Amino acid sequence: MSIYTPDKVTTTAGLPSSLTAQLRERLTGRVAASADATRVATAAPYTGGPLAEFPVSTPGDVEEAFVRARRAQATWAATPIGERRKVLLRFHDLVLARQNEGLDLMQAENGKTRRDAFLEITDTAITSRYYARSAEKLLAPQRRRGAIPILTRTTELHHPKGVVAIISPWNYPLSMAAGDAIPALLAGNAVVQKPDTQTALTALWAMDLMYEAGLPADVWQMVVGRGSSIGEPLMNNADYVMFTGSTATGRQIARDAGERLIGASLELGGKNPMLVLDDADLDRAADGAVAAAFPSAGQLCVSIERIYVAESVREEFVTKFVERTKKLKLGAAYDYSTDVGSLTTASQLDTVTTHVADAVGKGATVLAGGHARPDLGPLFYEPTILTDVTPEMTLHAHETFGPVVSIYGFADVEEGIAQANATSYGLNASVWSRNGAHGRAVAARVHAGTVNVNEAFAAAWGSIDSPMGGMGDSGVGRRHGKDGILKYTEPQTVAHQRALGFTPPARIPWTTWVPALTAVLRVWKLIGAR
Repeated sequence: MSIYTPDKVTTTAGLPSSLTAQLRERLTGRVAASADATRVATAAPYTGGPLAEFPVSTPGDVEEAFVRARRAQATWAATPIGERRKVLLRFHDLVLARQNEGLDLMQAENGKTRRDAFLEITDTAITSRYYARSAEKLLAPQRRRGAIPILTRTTELHHPKGVVAIISPWNYPLSMAAGDAIPALLAGNAVVQKPDTQTALTALWAMDLMYEAGLPADVWQMVVGRGSSIGEPLMNNADYVMFTGSTATGRQIARDAGERLIGASLELGGKNPMLVLDDADLDRAADGAVAAAFPSAGQLCVSIERIYVAESVREEFVTKFVERTKKLKLGAAYDYSTDVGSLTTASQLDTVTTHVADAVGKGATVLAGGHARPDLGPLFYEPTILTDVTPEMTLHAHETFGPVVSIYGFADVEEGIAQANATSYGLNASVWSRNGAHGRAVAARVHAGTVNVNEAFAAAWGSIDSPMGGMGDSGVGRRHGKDGILKYTEPQTVAHQRALGFTPPARIPWTTWVPALTAVLRVWKLIGAR
């Protein structure tokens, strides 16, 4: 008998009316593939019923996509930044105006709740607006300090990389597809993207809207297929690679990029910690733990899988967290009535089930959840809280990527920080304290690319003017902020030397020039020159 018994919510029969056969055919028709291509089918996670059929791109199709993209990129890069900006602002408006269609697509392909899907709509709109309003300044020529004051005029320029390959995942199919393409396009690049096939309709929908907003033909193209088939032509033709996915695949992409001497930005796995300090507001922290662990059924790179609680408040916090978790409504509905949706793939359900069974078999205690829910749909799993988790259990250190979180205690803040940092990952973390200054001080000592104080992950993620990315096994490179667009450019320094340089003019011997220049260097230091 399951400890966790949420209300059963039945799904709308079939697919939403907005997802017509005509819409799905139009989107799949945008895949860069030959007319007689082999086709691959996808199923809706809520029901297991058929969803879409995609033409599969061959290595030759990928090569041709890059040829078209490279030809289109030259014209796009020459387009004034002000005109590129207008395209992105129109895209912003279209995403918001047509959000219900996008929400239906995300839910149908991914199985997440409408609440979680809506956050992808808002994220995409914010990203579009931010870069549309910031790109011109970030990409503008910048005067830099010259080698010799007055005599050296130095300018930093930023040129587009060329054609960027983006490999985007299934868990956040709009945010990760459009969110990474937006700055690449604004920087003057073309994009050839390989979305995960399971959620390719959502990525194609975003691309379709971008073309409706005025993007020239072939500047953004989409290929569909397994990495084992088309990964090599993607890597061999790209001028830069943006990848979101597993650490193992990220390592291989980094090796391949290194061989070609091209750049790569990699957001990889995580085993993200949350610290509940002894002075935390426990009601807020318990609400925050729910928001941290179970969005998109835990299939979120920055979600929390480890919670460390000060022993003095551990019992009270656990009681509040378990109580809130058991009240969550698990189910399938194309509206805002559910709290937690479905997992996306059978393999992910298998991982979650295996991790929990392994932990329980080795002595872990289930405080909530712990069971699959086939009565609700083929891929549902209850939001699960575990305690008594020990290092020999798989989920102690390995990413589960599902609605499963483990709770541990700590005696003092030093131990709590040490436990939070006892991982090879470093993507996101969360710290809870009534004392903001204390919370921020603890946050600064946590080994993670983003750390949220009194929030789960949205505060850092939504602060789009600031960089977001991982440390250690969680990746390299950053999205958001200036780093998120400048990584798609080649910086160039143009230095114009006028009159004197570092070598003596004619008729002045080195024996005179060296002591004179030495004296000048000493004066520059004395007057505070940089």
